[in-house]
Amino acid sequence: MSTDAATGYSTASGWRINVDYTFIDQNQLRHGSSKATPAQVVNQPSDPLLGGGEIEKGTINRYINFAATYRFNADWGVTFVVPYVLRDHETYGTQLQPYTPAESAPDQVSSAHVAGIGDTKILASYQGFLPTHNFGVQFGVKLPTGNYGGQAEDGNLVGHPVTFQNGPGLGQSLDTSLQAGTGSTDLIVGAYYFQPVSQNFDAFVNGQFQAAVKENLDQPGADYRPGNLASISFGLRYEAHANWVPQVQINWFHKMADQGFLADAPDTEGTVAYLSPGISGTLTKNVQMYAFVQVPVYSHLQGYQLFPGWTGTVGISIKL
Repeated sequence: MSTDAATGYSTASGWRINVDYTFIDQNQLRHGSSKATPAQVVNQPSDPLLGGGEIEKGTINRYINFAATYRFNADWGVTFVVPYVLRDHETYGTQLQPYTPAESAPDQVSSAHVAGIGDTKILASYQGFLPTHNFGVQFGVKLPTGNYGGQAEDGNLVGHPVTFQNGPGLGQSLDTSLQAGTGSTDLIVGAYYFQPVSQNFDAFVNGQFQAAVKENLDQPGADYRPGNLASISFGLRYEAHANWVPQVQINWFHKMADQGFLADAPDTEGTVAYLSPGISGTLTKNVQMYAFVQVPVYSHLQGYQLFPGWTGTVGISIKL
């Protein structure tokens, strides 16, 4: 979801602090655009050479994002984003063909808990192309500040990964893609445009692309590169009332497959789209709050992946 658009793009100089909380319960096992079953995962694996597949049970994600933006003037600004990641993951592990119900019995569940700082982003923005300052570009980096790692080909742990705390997988590494960080340095570029379209409606569109350019996990048998990310959002804000602004966004997101020995390459690529209604409210002159619900309206996932039925975000924005 575009939190920049949630409270409206601004050209005012000075500091703005933003804190938001996002809840994502990935409780649906899906393949392509439809639901999948444990039997499909094992008997019709995304990688036939494995002779089976991992039956994932669920992942609950909670993100607390701390963002600080400083605008030098109407043209230039810089934003620092630090996420705190809370993640609970459960899996029945990798099962070989043929599938039997005993393989997804309660005693086969392994669970892991992630809690820590994620990867930090630093983004500069410039919106001085037009006299109205309503078109801008972004460019920046994502830094490997979150713990990352996995279980190498030789069985040893690399990096500082979270491991499963119970179940048959006790002591084994949680998937590298589910750690708090990716271990990569990424470049980020983007652009945005916002414009009143009538007396009461404002519209916006923005897009962003992110790609890893350096990986800390780069040794043979212990390498990992996260897939490139692309997103596009557009929406409308109804501004007839000064203090409450109902709005709706469409959010489109595409992720390429992860790469490397530590990657689950067959099960990490996909395209999704969300309808995101929400509202922002002005509490005081310098304080705004917002809340959004995201409902998936399209998904096409490679392999077998966990997917949410909905997500929710609440946040507060403070002008200093």
